[in-house]
Amino acid sequence: MLAAVAEEPGRLVVREVPEPVMGPYDCLCQGLYGATCSGTDLHLLYNHPLFGVKYPTILGHESIGRVIACGPKVRNFRVGDLVTRLVNRETADLRVHWGGYAERGLVQDWRAMQEDGVPPEFTPGIHWALPPDFDPAASTMIITWRETLSFLSRIGVEAGSKVLVIGTGGNGLAFANHARNLGAACVCVVGSARRREAATAVGATHFLDYRTEDLATAARSQDLADFDLIIDAVGKVGQLDRCLPLLRPRGTATIYGVDDFGKVTINPTRVNGGFTFANYHYAEGEAHEAVVGFIERGLLQARHYLDLDHVYPLTETAAALDAVQRREVIKAVVRLSERAAS
Repeated sequence: MLAAVAEEPGRLVVREVPEPVMGPYDCLCQGLYGATCSGTDLHLLYNHPLFGVKYPTILGHESIGRVIACGPKVRNFRVGDLVTRLVNRETADLRVHWGGYAERGLVQDWRAMQEDGVPPEFTPGIHWALPPDFDPAASTMIITWRETLSFLSRIGVEAGSKVLVIGTGGNGLAFANHARNLGAACVCVVGSARRREAATAVGATHFLDYRTEDLATAARSQDLADFDLIIDAVGKVGQLDRCLPLLRPRGTATIYGVDDFGKVTINPTRVNGGFTFANYHYAEGEAHEAVVGFIERGLLQARHYLDLDHVYPLTETAAALDAVQRREVIKAVVRLSERAAS
């Protein structure tokens, strides 16, 4: 089968790789669509020190597929199910960073394994069956939505609160979307001016251009201050520090993005009083049912994040990542197999 393989830092090729081998709790799936991640995919491709990448490796962690065969101990999936987060296994000479950019992949019945006392091989909660009427290409957004909603829910957003989000990539927009869906009255997004429309579409009530020299003064000129929560969805040196004067005393600040992981520092005296720095993580499976519910209610719409009219074939995965890196798109969609088009 074909898969998108990072052969070395900065070089992605699509080539033949071994077919996935099913275990008793596995489902073999036909790959349908994958979405690019402007953070993880590019960090892996260019050997970000956080990940310690060993090459060659199959990329892709935002993939959707269709179950075509089930192992004998699978109880929670059926042939024909639309499923999230295809993975592949490592071989002697090929690693995977999830491995979802491939014509075929696996999902694992982690619930059956837990019931049987068998340790799941993959992260519990990443593999779920979706409602049958969901659009497979649009459903690639579910992974980003689950990760960010889990992270945000662990911190907590109260009804009527004020939230500031740094970043207008997929994660930043998702945080803004979730904050509004959870009842925030004010959601201010700091990001690229050409993403203002997208930020507004997902629920931002205010917008600030990240290139503004004095963000705090610009915000206060719009009566924006005393935010309950500030989320840095990018993780660049200096960005959170610029916004800290806008945090209310006893508010919460957090960093989700990893662009400059290990290098970011903040000056706590920029906040007028004590505050909480939340060094949280997420477990995407815990947010799955809530995300599905938001989609069904029309409160999460992939069209605000993805260009569903321009889908890249698997053989052009490198071009899809280039488009993301050049900021031409927020996230790109990759068709993983010809069967997806039928």
